Amino acid sequence: MFLTTSKIQDKYYCLKRQKTILVAPLNWGLGHATRCMPIIDALLEQGAKVILASDGAALQLLQKEYPNLDYYSLPSYDIQYKGSNMFLNIAPQIPKILRAIQLERKMLGSIIEKEQIDVVLSDNRYGMHHSEVYSVFLTHQLHIPIPNKIVQKTVHRLNQQFMAKFDACWVPDWASANNLAGKLAHPATSPKVHYIGGLSRFGYQPATNLKYDVIAVLSGPEPQRTYLEQKIIAQAKSITNKNWLIVAGQTAQQEEQQIAPNIQRISYLTAQLLQQAIQESAVVLARSGYSTLMDLSALHCQKAILVPTPGQTEQEYLATHFEQKYGYLVQTQKDLNLAVALQQLETEKAAVFPVSEQKKGALLRIAIQELLAK
Repeated sequence: MFLTTSKIQDKYYCLKRQKTILVAPLNWGLGHATRCMPIIDALLEQGAKVILASDGAALQLLQKEYPNLDYYSLPSYDIQYKGSNMFLNIAPQIPKILRAIQLERKMLGSIIEKEQIDVVLSDNRYGMHHSEVYSVFLTHQLHIPIPNKIVQKTVHRLNQQFMAKFDACWVPDWASANNLAGKLAHPATSPKVHYIGGLSRFGYQPATNLKYDVIAVLSGPEPQRTYLEQKIIAQAKSITNKNWLIVAGQTAQQEEQQIAPNIQRISYLTAQLLQQAIQESAVVLARSGYSTLMDLSALHCQKAILVPTPGQTEQEYLATHFEQKYGYLVQTQKDLNLAVALQQLETEKAAVFPVSEQKKGALLRIAIQELLAK
């Protein structure tokens, strides 16, 4: 069978035309959005067209970082963390979450048709997959830690069933023992799992001088984000021999306040300015979300106070993991005592991260190349 000139041209166009990738991170704090930024950068560098899709603060952050990219606003999962029991927090919200997953699946079909999407890359949005478009699920939680073993088995099975609907699962970590996520991401659960290395929007550059004694980088779901900020400010006011910078993680508008002579508050910083501020700080205070920990690792951050979000067993595990493996200090939000923590850090050894496998973006570039070649 011979191909006509028209068919040859159509085939050549399909091989050569610019690929369109839909990147859709979950809006649960800012971490899912920030860790997608290296992926977006790599896609753009390799000539792909990127379209963004998310909601709330995550979408606002990406719009500020990539003002020239088109975007879609997706249904919100609207997850709230009011108490310290993960099951009691999440269980009543399951119908709402499932409804959002159903709505985003319906919306995805129209986006694909309108934008001629070639690949969907979903960061923990379970509804963002399509049978006719190559779909990638990005997660570091192959194994979700839940204290109740019966509930954990059920959640694990459901998690695997959701992920099985995708063509591939990308894990932002390394496969070897020199990894960051520990038992959350190891071992792999299926042949679809590919480790693409740690993801961070930051690149390490030694600081020439220190400007702040402590920088508090806030994120995560409300109202816990606000609760932590209030506690930090109340205690920082009494630690007057330290200069504090609080980056509130609120992307809706840019605000700057001098709360006290030693406390500066900024609602939001772009990636470049936040990196600079962190590297000009002696100590970082932050949640133990995985994206935050990847950022601190990429910046070779040596002194940190980790405060897990109450009720998030994943953050509690990661805080303990980084405390034992890398020497970070951990305090609970309930028992936060910054004066004690800072005094303790003065005698603690600096954290040292393995750098042998942290060649910036090497595994990610390979994964992107293979993705665009499909």
